[in-house]
Amino acid sequence: MNFREIKRHLASIEQIPALVYLLKWLLICSGLGILVGSASAFFLYALEWATNFRESHVWIIALLPLGGFIIGLSYHLWGSSVVKGNNLLLEELHQPKDIIPFRMAPLVLFGTILTHLFGGSAGREGTAVQVGGAIADRLTKILRLKPRDRKVLLIAGISAGFASVFGTPLAGAIFALEVLVLGRIQLDALIPSFLAAILANYVGHLWEVPHTIYSIDLVPELTAVNLLWALLAGILFGLAALTFSKLVHFWTDLFKAKIGYPPLRPVLGGVVLAALVFAMGTTKYIGLGIPTIVAAFNQNLPSYDFLLKILFTTFTLGAGFKGGEVTPLFFVGATLGNALAWFMPLPVALLAGMGFVAVFSGATNTPIACTVMGIELFGIEGGVFIAIACVTAYLFSGHTGIYSSQIVGSPKHLLFGRHKGLPLSQVKYKRR
Repeated sequence: MNFREIKRHLASIEQIPALVYLLKWLLICSGLGILVGSASAFFLYALEWATNFRESHVWIIALLPLGGFIIGLSYHLWGSSVVKGNNLLLEELHQPKDIIPFRMAPLVLFGTILTHLFGGSAGREGTAVQVGGAIADRLTKILRLKPRDRKVLLIAGISAGFASVFGTPLAGAIFALEVLVLGRIQLDALIPSFLAAILANYVGHLWEVPHTIYSIDLVPELTAVNLLWALLAGILFGLAALTFSKLVHFWTDLFKAKIGYPPLRPVLGGVVLAALVFAMGTTKYIGLGIPTIVAAFNQNLPSYDFLLKILFTTFTLGAGFKGGEVTPLFFVGATLGNALAWFMPLPVALLAGMGFVAVFSGATNTPIACTVMGIELFGIEGGVFIAIACVTAYLFSGHTGIYSSQIVGSPKHLLFGRHKGLPLSQVKYKRR
């Protein structure tokens, strides 16, 4: 048997190219995991410092308009090409054009820390995902990867950022595969997405990044009655997600329509937010709100907490401050679940956990990733209730979402088949 015959024989064995593919992405994702995991660790430590400083020096909230001006001016001068944030990543994945400018990473990192330091209400997922995407695309250029590999690496960057910032590698990997197209999963990037998420999360653990621990101590039997209650809760979680998504876009459009000079938008927003915080006499509804999320699992909270968090967060982001939406969505879902315990005969911790991931599911249109996240965070015992809440919320949030560049791959109902192929930003116009 000569060399050509050996080569042809080896090429006919499907596992050989599969092994080469695995080793290739293991090497690439190892570098990506180290970079993104380390960046996420720095970000989380910086965010913790900013939060602790703000809570110890509440007077700094009065400087929120100044912080808003610094953020707005920074993006106006240097970040006009990356101001779309997560939506820019989705657009590049759908219709590749140019390498994502690396300045996206420091700008969103700097902007998010300032937002939290001065008292804005925002999350951290958007920052981690954008940092992961920017680093991944820089590697694309350095390694001179082909266009098809660039798309895969961008997905891996998203999964690495999400997994390392929340400590949920399985959910992070699935989120990156599920978030691109509504109703579809990008299985062609399965191995790289999981490798990047697991490795970035591992690097985060090496940096000893702390993650909040939640627990659901009691899960009832799934009876017919409890199933109906779970479905009703899922509907309400979906409507909360719908409200959140609509208000984010409402405030964003309003600020753009009324204030032509972008750096002034967060200034005005900062004035309003700071005045509200001092008038209410509490910092409960700004920042990440982790203490309130934890309390939602075992304490009775005011029934209006979720509404105020929706208003504070959507207004903050609409005004032009930086940060993610996911942790505030956790806050909204957990506190709404806590409120539902007043009349639903399900354990308060279970309802808080269901809401925690279900509102997130409805707002991002990622029910599978959110179900897996719920199992990673709370355990398999409540998995069925969590899944019911996530898929129901996904259905009832409608064709909306916090990521307007998501493409409708499979409509949520056959009656909306005409939306197929449209980005969510255009769905509302198609209805007319």
